[in-house]
Formats: sequence, structure tokens, C-alpha cells
Amino acid sequence: MIKKIAIVAALSIFGLIIISLAFLNSSIESVSESEPLVKGDVIMPTKVSRPGCEETDRCYIPSIVTINSGQKVTWVNEDSAFHSVTSGSYEEPVDLFDSGHLDPFESYTLDFDEKGTFDYFCTLHPWMKGQVIVE
Repeated sequence: MIKKIAIVAALSIFGLIIISLAFLNSSIESVSESEPLVKGDVIMPTKVSRPGCEETDRCYIPSIVTINSGQKVTWVNEDSAFHSVTSGSYEEPVDLFDSGHLDPFESYTLDFDEKGTFDYFCTLHPWMKGQVIVE
């Protein structure tokens, strides 16, 4: 009798594990197939918090954006690490704009009313550099 109870319990647990894995798999698929909540002009993709993205120009995608005066640029952090969009360079920050630390999947939008070339970088990952050209 105890042997039958143990077998039924083991089979029940095994069945629950199989059902849980099926639901987990469908949840993962629906999340990965969904559209991002915010569409960005510039994306901070995954794994750019590690050095190396600068070698393939993939720290900000695209790293150079050209817009007309009066337009906006939206940056979206699609990485699992914090990032920022800060004017200037790591060696010489400029006090024009600073997103502060952007959480994963957070965005930052900025209006560019003046013509010029605006360099920016990530304060946490100085190899991350980009540029906005306003015509």
C-alpha cells in the first residue's frame, strides 16, 4: 500500500513539473515575441556594459544619428545593466543633457532645437560613445 502511494505521489509530482515547464516555455515565448513598450531611435543593446562593443560600433545602435532641428531622439536601454546618455565625453563631460541612470528597458527622450554636433557617452561605461548631428 505504501509503495502504491509513493508511486502515485512521484507520478503526480512528475506531471506537475511537466505542466509547469510547458507554461513557463509559453510565457518565455510570449515575452520574447512581444514588441518593446517604447520604440527608440537609439538602442542600448544587451551586453554593452562589458568592454568590446566599441570595437564593432554596437554600444549605441546607431552610434550616430542625424536629425533636423526641432526633432526628438529617444534612447532605449534594452540591456540588463544601468546606462546613461550624458553630453560630452568621459574625459570632458558637458552640462547640456544627462539622462541619469536608466534602468533596464527605461527610455530617455530629448528635443534638439539647436543645430550642431552633440557627442554623448555612458557615465558608467566610458567606452560607450555616440553622437547626434542636428542639421
